[in-house]
Amino acid sequence: MQESHSNESQIQIRLVTKQSEYAVPDIPLSVPANIETAGLNELLNHLLKENKPDFLKQKQFDFLASGELVRVSLIEHLQERSVSVETTVEVEYIQVTPAPQPEDSILHEDWVAAIETANRWMLIGCYDHSVSIRTPHGKPVTSSKEHKNIVKDVAWVDQQQPSKGLVSVSHDLTGILWAWEEGTDKIEPRVKLRGHERGIDTVAVSPNSNRLATGGWDTNLKIWSASLDGDDNGEPASKKKKGPSDISTRTPIHTLNGHKECISSINWTNNHVLYSASMDHTIKFWDAELCGIKNEIVDQKAFLSSSWSALSNTLLASSADRHIRLYDPRSTEGSVCKVMFTSHTLWVSSVAWSKYSEHLFLSGSYDSTVKMWDTRSPKAPLYNLQGHEGQVLVVDWSNSKYLVSGGTDNYIHIFKNKQIFK
Repeated sequence: MQESHSNESQIQIRLVTKQSEYAVPDIPLSVPANIETAGLNELLNHLLKENKPDFLKQKQFDFLASGELVRVSLIEHLQERSVSVETTVEVEYIQVTPAPQPEDSILHEDWVAAIETANRWMLIGCYDHSVSIRTPHGKPVTSSKEHKNIVKDVAWVDQQQPSKGLVSVSHDLTGILWAWEEGTDKIEPRVKLRGHERGIDTVAVSPNSNRLATGGWDTNLKIWSASLDGDDNGEPASKKKKGPSDISTRTPIHTLNGHKECISSINWTNNHVLYSASMDHTIKFWDAELCGIKNEIVDQKAFLSSSWSALSNTLLASSADRHIRLYDPRSTEGSVCKVMFTSHTLWVSSVAWSKYSEHLFLSGSYDSTVKMWDTRSPKAPLYNLQGHEGQVLVVDWSNSKYLVSGGTDNYIHIFKNKQIFK
C-alpha cells in the first residue's frame, strides 16, 4: 500500500544500460523508495568511479523504469504504473540528451512555411512565393520566385545528393521540379507539375527518389515521376535539346481518391507504400503500385501534420486538439495509438522525427513554441526551444546536427544538436 512507504523504505533495483562504456555490475542495490533522478545520478557516478579508473568527469544520466523516463520519485513512478516493488526493479540508464544550443536566427521576407535540410544546405519555401537555398548557418545561396502564390512545401529529390534536384508545391495549383548546381546560384525550374484543382499543401519523395506524391485542398493524392527530364513518366520525351529557360509540363502517373478534406501531410514508408494525413480525421495508407488503400487510421480530430520514423516504423501525427499522437499501424493489440504527448497550448502545426534516434522528435505550434521530445517521457518535453514570436509553421530535423524551425514572425531559428547517437 502507498502509505506504508516511509522515507526510510527501501527498494531493490538493478542498474542496466545499453551504453556499454557506462556499464556497471548489474548486482541488486538497495535504494531509498523516494529516491529521485539526482540521487540515482549520485549513486551511478559513484559506481562508475569505483569500477572505471579512467572515469574522471561526472556525467548526467536519465533513468527509465517500465519503459518511461523517471520524472518523480522512484516509488511514485512505479506506483503510477502498478509495478510491484516486492521484487528487484530493473532501472535502465542513458546519458542525458543535452540541450540544443541556439546557432543562428535568420530573418526572411515573409512567413516561412517549409524547410528541409540536406548535408550542407537548407531548402526553404516561403509565403513571398520564393524557393530559396541557404547554408545551415543562414548564408544565402540562391533564390527564385517562379511560383505565383505562397509556397507551402519543399523537398530534396535526394537528401544525400542535393544536385539531383528539388521540388516545391504552391497554392498556385502547381508543383515545380528544379535543377540546381550544388553550391552555386544556378537554380532552374525544369518541370511544372499540373493536375491539382486547388492549392497544394504537401509533397514527399519516395526513398529511392523515383517518385513523388502531392496532396492538398482538392483532397486528391497524386503520384508523379521525380525525374528532372522527360515526359509524364520521366521517360525521354524527345531527343530535341531544350533551352535553359524551357519548362516542360508533367501530369500525374496516378490520382488516388478517398479523402473528404484537405490532405495536410504525406510520407513514404518505403518505395511502394505511402500514407496521407488529412483534415477529414483519417490517415490512409496507399499501395503506390496497385493504387489502393492498404490500411486506415481514424481519430477524433483533423490531422495537421505527420512524420514517419524508419527506425521504429511508427508515425507521429498532430491534430487540431493540441495533442501529438504516436501510432503503430502494425499493432494487433489494443489501439494503434500508443502514446499521446501533451504540452502545447494551441494547434500543433508540425512534427518531425529525428533521423538518428527512434525516441527523439520535434514539434512546433501556433503557441510560438518548439519542443524537443523523448517518446519515453510523454507528459513533458525534454526541452523548450525559445525564440519565435509568432506561430511556428514548420520544424525540421532532416540533418542530425541541426534542429530548424520557421514561422509567421518571418524567422528561421537554427539550434545545434550537441549529441549524435550512433
